Order: sequence, then C-alpha cells, then structure tokens
Amino acid sequence: MRIAPAPALALALALAAPVAAHAQDAGSTAAARRTVENYYAAIERGDFRAAYAAWDDGGRASGKSYADFRQGFAATAHSRVAAGTPRNADAGMSQRWIEVPVDVRATLKNGRRQHFRGSYTLHRVVAGVSDNPADSSWHLSKAKLVAVR
Repeated sequence: MRIAPAPALALALALAAPVAAHAQDAGSTAAARRTVENYYAAIERGDFRAAYAAWDDGGRASGKSYADFRQGFAATAHSRVAAGTPRNADAGMSQRWIEVPVDVRATLKNGRRQHFRGSYTLHRVVAGVSDNPADSSWHLSKAKLVAVR
C-alpha cells in the first residue's frame, strides 16, 4: 500500500525542487556566462547600480567607487558583449573562479565606436559556506580587456 505524503509535505517538496535547482544553476558555467551578459545588459539600460553590484565585494572589486564607476560610462551610448564559453575553472578552499572570454563593442555618444577583447574572471563561494546566499552566485572579480584596432 502506497501512502501519499501529507499535503503540507508535498507542497514543501514541490517548492524545494526549484530552489535546489537554482542553487546548483547559480554555480554553473552557464550562470557565469549569464553574469557577464547581465552586466552588459545593465550597462546598456543605464542600471549602473546593478552593473556595479555584479562585481565582487559589493562593487569594490571593480577598483572604483560607485560614482567613479558610473562616470566611466558617461560617454557611452551603447554597449554589447559576445560572451564565449567559460574556461579555466579553478577551485580553492570553498572558493570557485572561472574565466569568461568576451568581445565587447561600444558606441560613444559622439558616434565613435570602440572594440575590446579579453576576459572577465568571476568568483563565487561554494553554496552553503556563507551566510549570504548571494555569495554562491558568480560575481565579476577582475577584467582583462584590450582595445582592438
């Protein structure tokens, strides 16, 4: 005889499955790539708070204050990124890093176009290590971009 779970237990199990899947997905290579794409999407729509927050340590890993970060895009009219396949995954004590290659094109407000290639190194903490669940998602840690002539 099969016993059906209590309605409350069934509901709890149904709700837990998507949360567990999201927690696993937050650390995937696809999520790392999406982090870079979302960063540029935030810049494109002028949401510099979200773009700044994509950087590790509350934005401080960008090497700039929020005001300086925002000012750095004052002349940018549009930007887009083609993010490549994440590579060079590395692990340390409860830490994860991955590199996402990028091809970035920007148009300045004066019409001038810019083209950069390089990569972003992303960082996250292994799920369950930090009290802050956001730490287990990828954040930008450093950028290596060079102008293409």
